[in-house]
Amino acid sequence: MGDWLTVVGIGEDGFKGLGKNARRALLGASRIVGGQRQLDLLPPCIGGERQLWPSPFSLAPVLESRGEPVCVLASGDPMFYGVGASLARHVPSAEMAIIPAPSSCALAAARLGWPLQEVTVVSLVARPLAALNAHLFSGVRLLLLSNDGNSPAAVAQLLRERGFGASRMTVLEHLGGDAERRIERSASEWGDAAVADLNVVAVECLAEPGVTGLSRLAGLPDSAFRHDGQLTKRDVRAITLARLAPKPGELLWDVGAGSGSIGIEWMRAHPSCRAMAVEADEGRQQLIEHNRDALGVPGLQLIRGKAPQALNGLERPEAIFIGGGVTREGVFETCWDRLKPGGRLVANAVTLQSEVTLMHWREQYGGELTRIHVAQAQPLGEFDTWRQALPITLLELVKALDA
Repeated sequence: MGDWLTVVGIGEDGFKGLGKNARRALLGASRIVGGQRQLDLLPPCIGGERQLWPSPFSLAPVLESRGEPVCVLASGDPMFYGVGASLARHVPSAEMAIIPAPSSCALAAARLGWPLQEVTVVSLVARPLAALNAHLFSGVRLLLLSNDGNSPAAVAQLLRERGFGASRMTVLEHLGGDAERRIERSASEWGDAAVADLNVVAVECLAEPGVTGLSRLAGLPDSAFRHDGQLTKRDVRAITLARLAPKPGELLWDVGAGSGSIGIEWMRAHPSCRAMAVEADEGRQQLIEHNRDALGVPGLQLIRGKAPQALNGLERPEAIFIGGGVTREGVFETCWDRLKPGGRLVANAVTLQSEVTLMHWREQYGGELTRIHVAQAQPLGEFDTWRQALPITLLELVKALDA
């Protein structure tokens, strides 16, 4: 069929900024699909039918035109948080040509003199602002793709609340166009300045004295979480996550999630890690929602219900942690059945009854049992002594690849 679809990245400089191949594709297209802003950049000599994306957004107008010469207009680089990536999931590469323009981040880095490979890019387009919380470390440079003109003020407020009010913010509007503008001030000084909807926010993070960011490694302080006492404590959590071994793109089930600490730290390990926290208690569900936002992983999916019933129909995971409901009938069997081949399952037990259950599972399925003892030095009169926390029994299982 050949290249019936061409995705053209267009900048604020419009048609005049396009190369020869992009212009030829637009001149030869029978239909051109895009947003109003991109379509308005085309001159009258482009004769193809112009079609706006539907609302709510759908790729159907493009996919239904398969075989006719179609152009899709996108801002900047279509494969960088753009529609090109969405189309590539439905259209074979042999049928589609992509002609990128410089992305907004490439232009912003050029204006600021920042090496792009040393910058963290975070998209706030139709995404929760809370995702920014995972990236706040003094000395880090961030490029934020704004959702609209309200994003800079919201970013400044979040920075102030998190103790990063001294951070330097630069807002770059209409990059690459005649209306390009630059606004600079600290987050603490940011007011209600009017900002164009099309903008990128550059942040040089600077923590106020005494404020430190939280490590991305497993084992955050217990104080980082709101909880009602049902929390996998710091040292045990670090050991548990080491055995769960999060890898990019993998999905975890955190069953009996409590405050959600295991699922949250799993997702903090890598931006593409995903987690589902299964919790029946309404109060703990609220704790999970608070913790996931405060710790920068608003994408953690909360499953409201009790295992094993709540597990029905969920996407199969690469790893499962059973922290609550170990002795509940059917929980382990359902988890083990749904775990992908090669996946890891870790279950923790505190009571004698749950420990017996782990021993029974080990007899049936194998695996490794570990007893964890943690003691902390605490005052005893004029002296100090070791205070032993409740011992934890941990069962680690790896599902056979041919299971």
